[in-house]
Amino acid sequence: METPPGAQCHFSKGLLLSASILALWVPQGSWAALRIQKIPEHPQKNQDLLLSVQGVPDTFEDFTWYLGVEADGSTRLFTYFPELQRPQRDGSAMGQRDIVGFPNGSMLLRHAQPADSGTYQVAVTINHAWTMRAKTEVQVAEKHQDLPITQLPVSAGIVAAIIIGSLATGSLFIGIIAYLLVTRGWRGQNHRTMTTGKRELGPSRHPGDDNVYEVMPSPVRLVSPLSDTASRNAAMELLNPDPAPYCQLVPTP
Repeated sequence: METPPGAQCHFSKGLLLSASILALWVPQGSWAALRIQKIPEHPQKNQDLLLSVQGVPDTFEDFTWYLGVEADGSTRLFTYFPELQRPQRDGSAMGQRDIVGFPNGSMLLRHAQPADSGTYQVAVTINHAWTMRAKTEVQVAEKHQDLPITQLPVSAGIVAAIIIGSLATGSLFIGIIAYLLVTRGWRGQNHRTMTTGKRELGPSRHPGDDNVYEVMPSPVRLVSPLSDTASRNAAMELLNPDPAPYCQLVPTP
């Protein structure tokens, strides 16, 4: 059974009219895809994290943020109603987190912790029949993590330099010890030479001299003849005789 040409033309006009109405009904900008930008891209512990939503249309009813793979009541962080005086309504997943929502759909997580890592989703409600969604993965790392110490490969040049340096140090140490030993021996020999070089009392021998003289210590104390007054007076009389006795001598006939 063939379709009459008039009915086919009427169906085509009706389909075109429906498409035109649907195009006018969809709000401007709703076709744009949402995108979430993380600032910073790799957050660390106790650092503020901004999740900036891009592509949000100029007009929307509200937006909701979730933390989890599923977007439901148990993972809802908060819902933001831009027309209300207190636009932010926290959800059950907020907990002790410090999160602030902004009218453009973005959110700021203050003092992020490793426990805040996970999947963040945002749902922007344009109207009762249209919702735009986007999600991103967040990994909060520990701040100032100590990297493991790795041993660097040692090249042949470095090994040679270490060996040469060790040998040079050993040679210098041995040279210092040898210098100290030689200096000490020279000083001892010089001291002995000065001690034995003094003249000693003893026999003096000459070639062809058979006489040997030996100095013997005296067994008794030697007293100088001039040590007492009487001896000195007697000596003076012998040196200076008195001429009187000789003058009294008279020759006999």
